[in-house]
Amino acid sequence: MSRRAAPIFSIVLTTYNRAWCIERAIASVLAQTEQRWELIIVDDGSTDATADILAPYMQSSDRICLLAQPNSGTGAARQTGISHARGDFVTFLDSDDEYLPDHLHVRYRYIQDFPHCDFFYGGVQVEGPALVPDRHDPTRLIPIAECAVGGTFVIRRELAQKLGFAPLRYADDADFFERALAAGVVPVCVTEPTYRYHRTSPDSLCTQRERQLAGH
Repeated sequence: MSRRAAPIFSIVLTTYNRAWCIERAIASVLAQTEQRWELIIVDDGSTDATADILAPYMQSSDRICLLAQPNSGTGAARQTGISHARGDFVTFLDSDDEYLPDHLHVRYRYIQDFPHCDFFYGGVQVEGPALVPDRHDPTRLIPIAECAVGGTFVIRRELAQKLGFAPLRYADDADFFERALAAGVVPVCVTEPTYRYHRTSPDSLCTQRERQLAGH
């Protein structure tokens, strides 16, 4: 990636064997009305056609970079992306989800309205079941509205680097949120639902956890 002016947003998109849907996620970034971003894709050990699908994007834009690593889980992959971020704020996009076109624009407006805030979250539009397994009691389903959805996080880069994401394979976002609160961070909740969360993905972490609990 060329050393152009640092963007406002460093978008960390982690993926593992999501050749079937990752182009939808990337297209939603390219369609943003707020264009001051860089996209850091972290391929967490994919064995499908992900690399072939991503290759043209690497060639077409110097704002998109690809980092490959052995499969280590979402938390570790997010941490890899953060370590390469140059933007003022780090944010995320799961490879089976997507942004609505004004997603980053809305977040930038909040950044302007709350200039001393280091952490924003929230603003989810759920496609599919609205319940997920509770991190602390996986046998209990809770509304996504009560969860810290990592894809919606917008974190000042220095804070993201300081706290870091734990190398967890499930609920790394909830862990980060809890540690941020414990450290005295006061996050601001975004109310506009511009992050489209696809709960219908057959290989999502929540779906896999539900199958494990059901004994499948």
